[in-house]
Amino acid sequence: MKKFRIFSLILCLALAFGLASPAASALSAPTLDGQAALVVDLDSGRFLYALNAEQQRAPASLTKIMSVLLALEAVDRGDVSLNDVVTAQQDCREGLGEDSSTAGIIPGVQLSLRELLYCAMVGSANEACNVIGSYLSGSVSAFVDRMNQRASQLGCVNTHFVNTNGLPAEEHYSTAYDLYLITMEAMKHPLFMEMANTIEYQPESRYVNDGKVIHNSNALISQYSDYNAYGSYLYEGASGIKTGYTRAAGYCLISTAQRGDVRALVIIMGCNGYYNAGIEEFRNFSDSITLYNWVFDNFAYRELLSASEPMEQVQIRLAEGDGEITLYPQQAMTALLPADFDTENMEIRVSVYEDKLVAPLEAGTVLGEAQVFFNGDDYGTVRLVNRGAVELARGEFIRERLRQIFSNGWVITLLIILLLLAGGYIALVTRYRRLRRKHLQERKRRAQLRAQQERGE
Repeated sequence: MKKFRIFSLILCLALAFGLASPAASALSAPTLDGQAALVVDLDSGRFLYALNAEQQRAPASLTKIMSVLLALEAVDRGDVSLNDVVTAQQDCREGLGEDSSTAGIIPGVQLSLRELLYCAMVGSANEACNVIGSYLSGSVSAFVDRMNQRASQLGCVNTHFVNTNGLPAEEHYSTAYDLYLITMEAMKHPLFMEMANTIEYQPESRYVNDGKVIHNSNALISQYSDYNAYGSYLYEGASGIKTGYTRAAGYCLISTAQRGDVRALVIIMGCNGYYNAGIEEFRNFSDSITLYNWVFDNFAYRELLSASEPMEQVQIRLAEGDGEITLYPQQAMTALLPADFDTENMEIRVSVYEDKLVAPLEAGTVLGEAQVFFNGDDYGTVRLVNRGAVELARGEFIRERLRQIFSNGWVITLLIILLLLAGGYIALVTRYRRLRRKHLQERKRRAQLRAQQERGE
């Protein structure tokens, strides 16, 4: 059983974040070229900024994240091995145009599953995804069905895949939010991030990309990217994940970056490419840089609750003394918050574990929890503990045990039965003694009479 108490504290922090709008503070929203965006604090999963995050859009090669995820999950299950030799099927290049992104894989070529995954992630090879899908599910269409099933399992309600690679197709769409769900699942696999951060990949097979090195197209991390002719998009602290482009989708990018202890993920979709003063610009990279700078310049970790801050007074049963102790946070609670954070609307909800408030207690026993809310948004929970040990009062313990014993109906019933039995036993013993005494007296009287008769009296 829990006891709930709600109280508000005025501290120097307050904020509400939402999926549909930028962070609700005095911060100015960043100016973007893209049509949809999402910025996520990787440590808490909280959204720092969102623009049309649930708008269905063509995902282009961001689709490949799902294809690679399914392959990595199959490896983890033991269904396949990264060293499996896979033969490219006859229809592996079906639907690919002349300008399609490929690794030059043609039907009949044999290569390892590991090499196919690197081709898909580093080289964004469309045919590699088809080969992976056919190998794992028996056909590309069956694999696409599995992609949609997995998306649904991950909570993607605005995603539908038609192919393995993101080539333009009707009814092939996703959202920034759904792609966030898929990407976070993929990032749980170390090999995924290893591939996403590979700047150059040398194919094992001479039949892949004519044996030439494959360069990562993510201009935030690769100076060799075709989008990074002047190195202007290289961003310190950036890593993975995947670029994407089709005419329908525009320029897209999912990436992460870290500065100090702040780690963020940025998804940008529907950006343009321009020629400006003879220099080609790709706004998926510049928008990502804008969003990262916006986060790193305006957000920092702030302490919401101190470990030394008293949270609740509670009464401990069977404790020595008055039994009253104070609960404190087990550790400090921090959150990534904007520098201009408001000072109102912080709410702390304390829950006390009433069933645990009984002596003896060791120091540091978890006796409750505190949840922090800003404008209705849950910022996390911290456990509440006692700082010092609580000793058991022996006399009170005995009295309590007796009260517990005699408060049970069956105990009272048993005592009544025992008392009745005892009373009956006493009555029987008393009656027996009375009858025996009377019997002895009668025998004595008869003996006296016989003696008198013998004396002739």
